[in-house]
Amino acid sequence: MKRIFWHSILALLAGGAFRVFFVLKFPGTSGDTIIYDQLAANWLKHFQYAMDVAGQPLSVDIRMPGYPAFLAVLSFLTRQSVENAHRAAMIAQIFVDLATCLIVAVLAAFLARGAAPVDSPLASRGAHRVFCAALWLAVLCPFTANYVAVPLTETWAVFFTAIATLAFVRLLNDLSASFPSANAPHPDLSGWKIFAAGSIIGLGTLFRPETPLLLATALLVFAFLLLRRRQVRPLVRLSALLLLGAAAPLIPWTLRNAITLHEFQPLTPKDANLPGELVPNGFMAWERTWLYRMRDNYLVPWKLNDEQIQIDDIPASAFDTPDERARIAAALDAYNQELTLTPEQDAVFGQIARERTARHPLRSYLWIPLRRALGIWFTPRIELLPVSGHVFPLAYMHEEDPVDQRVTILWFFLNILYVALGLCGAWRLSRFAALRAPVALMVLYFVLRTAFLTTLETPEPRYVLVCFPLLIALAAQLFTPRPARS
Repeated sequence: MKRIFWHSILALLAGGAFRVFFVLKFPGTSGDTIIYDQLAANWLKHFQYAMDVAGQPLSVDIRMPGYPAFLAVLSFLTRQSVENAHRAAMIAQIFVDLATCLIVAVLAAFLARGAAPVDSPLASRGAHRVFCAALWLAVLCPFTANYVAVPLTETWAVFFTAIATLAFVRLLNDLSASFPSANAPHPDLSGWKIFAAGSIIGLGTLFRPETPLLLATALLVFAFLLLRRRQVRPLVRLSALLLLGAAAPLIPWTLRNAITLHEFQPLTPKDANLPGELVPNGFMAWERTWLYRMRDNYLVPWKLNDEQIQIDDIPASAFDTPDERARIAAALDAYNQELTLTPEQDAVFGQIARERTARHPLRSYLWIPLRRALGIWFTPRIELLPVSGHVFPLAYMHEEDPVDQRVTILWFFLNILYVALGLCGAWRLSRFAALRAPVALMVLYFVLRTAFLTTLETPEPRYVLVCFPLLIALAAQLFTPRPARS
């Protein structure tokens, strides 16, 4: 135990130094940061959850309140403006992320104990080794570490996903333990543990509205396990407690939206636009017929209603015919005059989207989503670094900017390594009957979340960062001696 303690301290110190490096060397912001800052500032100044519109605060629901509340509290405690409190937010996020690393290590060790007989030395020595391996893999993971250096929700989303997964895995273990035989009575699961697991999901939802995807995944796994034993009443009880726990933290936010905005909105609207803004459904539908690369987000959708969009910046795959290209060019020329998309222009894009989908339905419903899935999973993840990401042509980039090229290649293969190790660990654990349910929970969550992300208007690799704690916990299973198959 003493050895594990010192290993943990050393790993956390290394992880803390790693994150301080990102905060000092590569602090960043994004478009969402500006929104969070405005919401937090108006909350402090006017006691109103609002955005600045025409110089006046306007109550909105375009973002969940968790992260603006976090920024507002730090601004109040440091007696600084919200923008000047960014450094304090980054420091706080360092500790949150290190706490996530410890949770990942505990989750990995819990899984490792389930892969070895209780009376075997592997149950202790193997779990200790897996704990250390998971902790080191987590603290040295650059993809989650560099997001502590930007005021965004990713660090908190990763934290709540990790702790909720641990809670669900422990519930699955309790459920398995309550069925010692095929003729076992109803399972006796602790009500407060179930409610607490749901509450973690609710708290995470206050930061990221898609957090309930993990709850939906857990409910599917629990339903499969209980219904195959015809345990309907326990399933109803468990589902009700989980849903009540998840709903409890969202009650104040839902009441606020009902009273202030006269709407029932426990999350955020699907299209997070300000009141009165046009929702560019046609434009987004057109994007979903061709857009799958991260770099195209900067050239097309993220310029909408802010900058000119040039037809030459759009890849050729966005046009099926010269006539289609000419129609889009005409619509963009009209848009570039005012930098505001009109309903008529949006209708042009919507019509072209319908034509493209009718012409090639598999492209819109299968191939583009698959390319988006590959893009958000297998990417260098350098969006927060001062690196262009240009690798080809190899010889030219080696002469032009060798550091840029090497960093991009290194992070690309490092990302592949983490994903590959996680999948190998999942395969290894799936050989043990007692661990198939936890593995199914995590792998199914990867699939459902990825499928959900491919439907968004802009595919962003950062949205799968919440899967990395689970990947790391699975990857650490490769660092324990191979036990006999149970």
